[in-house]
Amino acid sequence: MMEAMRSFFAWCSVINIAVLIFSSIFMVLMRGVASRIHARMFNLEESDISRSYFQFLAHYKMLIFVFSIVPYFALRIMA
Repeated sequence: MMEAMRSFFAWCSVINIAVLIFSSIFMVLMRGVASRIHARMFNLEESDISRSYFQFLAHYKMLIFVFSIVPYFALRIMA
């Protein structure tokens, strides 16, 4: 059971980190296009959208650490 949980959290971490990297690269390469689309969709300024992107990536990274990476290492220590 412990090995299955450890494997689950390891794969969750890998998948979440891949999504974070993909999202970061997408935001760097397509910032202008994405900002204009989201600014029109939500009736916001493009500068506010850029700040929101940064906050999203920062919060997502913290959530990955708290809910995927830390439980994985805790299970590794317990074994």
